[in-house]
Amino acid sequence: NTVSSTSSQTGSRTAPLGSEICEAATGWNIKWGETIVGTIGQRLAESAEDADLYHEFNASLEFDYYNSMLINTLDDDGNYVQLGGEFPLEENEHFNNLPVNTQQSNIQIPTNVYNKDPYILNAIYNSEALNDVFINNFQRDPTLTWQYFGSSFGFFRIYPGIKWTPDTNGVVAFDCRNRNWYIQAATSPKDIIIMVDVSGSMKGLKITIAKHTINTILDTLGENDFVNVIAYTDYVRYVEPCFKGTLVQADLDNREHFKLLVEDLHVKGEAKIKNALKESFKILNEARVKGQGSMCNQAIMLITDGAMEDFESVFEEFNWPDRRVRVFTYLIGREMTFAQNTKWIACNNKGYYTHISTLADVQENVMEYLHVLSRPMVINHDHDIIWTEAYMDTVLFSTKAQSLLLMTSVAMPVFSKKKETLSHGILLGVVGTDIPLMEVMTLAPRYMLGPHGYAFLINNNGYILAHPDLRPLYKDGKKLKPKPNYNSVDLSEFQAVVRYLLGKEPDLECDEILLQQVLFDAVVTAPLEAYWNALMLSDGLEPGIETAFLGTRSGLMRTMRYAGTETRVAKMFLTPSDKDNLFTIDHFPLWYRLAVENTPGRFFYYPVNDKGVKYVVATTAVTVSSGGKTAMAGAIGVQMSLALLEKRFWATTKQPSDTDCSNIEGVCPLSCESSDLNCFLVDNNGFILLSKENTEVGRFFGEVDGSVMAALIKMGMFKKVSLFDYQAMCKNSHHHASGARPLLSPFYTIIALIKWFFSNALMFLLDFNLCGLWHSDYFVDAKAGYHTSHKQKK
Repeated sequence: NTVSSTSSQTGSRTAPLGSEICEAATGWNIKWGETIVGTIGQRLAESAEDADLYHEFNASLEFDYYNSMLINTLDDDGNYVQLGGEFPLEENEHFNNLPVNTQQSNIQIPTNVYNKDPYILNAIYNSEALNDVFINNFQRDPTLTWQYFGSSFGFFRIYPGIKWTPDTNGVVAFDCRNRNWYIQAATSPKDIIIMVDVSGSMKGLKITIAKHTINTILDTLGENDFVNVIAYTDYVRYVEPCFKGTLVQADLDNREHFKLLVEDLHVKGEAKIKNALKESFKILNEARVKGQGSMCNQAIMLITDGAMEDFESVFEEFNWPDRRVRVFTYLIGREMTFAQNTKWIACNNKGYYTHISTLADVQENVMEYLHVLSRPMVINHDHDIIWTEAYMDTVLFSTKAQSLLLMTSVAMPVFSKKKETLSHGILLGVVGTDIPLMEVMTLAPRYMLGPHGYAFLINNNGYILAHPDLRPLYKDGKKLKPKPNYNSVDLSEFQAVVRYLLGKEPDLECDEILLQQVLFDAVVTAPLEAYWNALMLSDGLEPGIETAFLGTRSGLMRTMRYAGTETRVAKMFLTPSDKDNLFTIDHFPLWYRLAVENTPGRFFYYPVNDKGVKYVVATTAVTVSSGGKTAMAGAIGVQMSLALLEKRFWATTKQPSDTDCSNIEGVCPLSCESSDLNCFLVDNNGFILLSKENTEVGRFFGEVDGSVMAALIKMGMFKKVSLFDYQAMCKNSHHHASGARPLLSPFYTIIALIKWFFSNALMFLLDFNLCGLWHSDYFVDAKAGYHTSHKQKK
């Protein structure tokens, strides 16, 4: 992952700012990379590996564990069901108020895995050793969230323990082996060519199984992988002609695009596998030579109902003796006539053969290739740490208490260290933990970035992990839903990157630079309190001034209250609950940001409407100059009642400065007191500070009087700026066509008949001209008339 930043600060600290941020960012990555993963993950991985090392497989093992689906469940007799038992749960604010057990982990098993299989029981028994490590990790670092272990057998141990909620259809479809964090940790990046047989023999259920197999393989790929899909009969056809002869990144957009194209595949002709194999090897070999693709594992996925040709010469030409490309074969259908050929292809090219006869077999059989690709990593004991892309954890817990927070998972593989199986490269599973990205962002050095600077996180593919302007949700009616591809927003134009996991783990210590700045600011601003006190004791302070305040770049803040809580209008201003106006570790107050973006020395006024309570804040920047350079040191301001500003404003506008009203009786015609005039005090962004109508305060002036606003823009008083929201979503209009008439109520026919009768009667009367029945011809002349209609354009 990469951390980067941008800042609009100017002044004496601008030159070294970039290097300081890079140093801080490096330390930031070290802390989260090594501390969380290198320590916590390593402890989990070592504990799981040691437990497996000293355990002998017991086929008759009987072991009761806490099944998260069955805990606290009673049978008809009032007894706890098997694998259920009493499992205390308490709501925990740290875990989004979910009922959890912080003293015990428990086990989730998908419906398609037998929960008492001997291999499952032995693996669960081994993983019991993780429970103490989970608890110890959480005690050492209370900011940790979920810790877990996903087994290669399919079970999922999670801490703290929870009650698992089944899907709407009553089954548990969640399989940890299908999750991105498991797949990325279990394998290295890979180049994949999927070859699918679409000859006539694949008709019916076979092609349906084949399509599902392709989609399942695509689901196992991530942003670090590259892929292409080839359909073959007696000729080779790319499912996407635009990707001919190349590999494309297996990001979400490309995977979904392939899935749509695969659905349109049709069977016909005779299968010729040799040409398709040659084309696949050419793509992979060319990518390796040119340094394209993942530059790691390469594999061909062959999906067919049989291979009849003499294909050995293709492997001799393109893959032997090095066998750099693994070939995995998936035999589709119940027939086993050509099983030996497809098995030979896989076994002689370092691959794996599977037989898929039904749709239910697809998921389990496809996942086998991941364990094969993980073997070199397992044999070398490469405990690589992976960080997933940002995601919303809405699948793991289908409860309303689970908030939609962007997370990233950090995971590490777990290997078997037994000597007798060391050369086999057995993957035991993957350990990991979830990290809320907002928790990571709080570590950004905000005081270095300034009020208009910001930090963001991107991964190695340029996709956003965290950004202050990322809006991953959209409103669908009254519900908020995640946007499609919310985690695939590209920031490739940012070039300032810092690699993570550099150097050693830093000692826990204070930020000396920030500490020195706070102490310096405290000493320099100390005399201000004496001045504020003198103002309060004097009679020169006008009623309505409620609070004076000062804030410095380091986050130091001084305030003086000139009105008691009972008489103060803005009772919540600068209180602990007023988050927008207080300094936090990841946020500058609104008044501070507004002050430093305007001209120093000029006060910026803005109205505040806090739940119906209206008041005004005036703020200006404080600068320090040295050697011809100027830097923003802080901001100072006052909070006053709206009534005080109104009093001052209306008194000023009572007598226009360029008009002599001495000889005029009553109200001056050009005064704001005149009922013929509307007067507004508008800020530099076009928002109303004061108006005769209090309901207009705070609104955009263009909404209140668009014609005057247009005139001001034309005069150059304001400049119109067009902003484009590239994250906005437009709804597609769905038009459904049908050859059948919809079913209608009998009342509809009666109403239609009445309408037809009246419309025809009216036309008859108009044509017959009833006026002629009541007036003689020499009194009335019929004249032609016409009507014109004007259609207003919008």
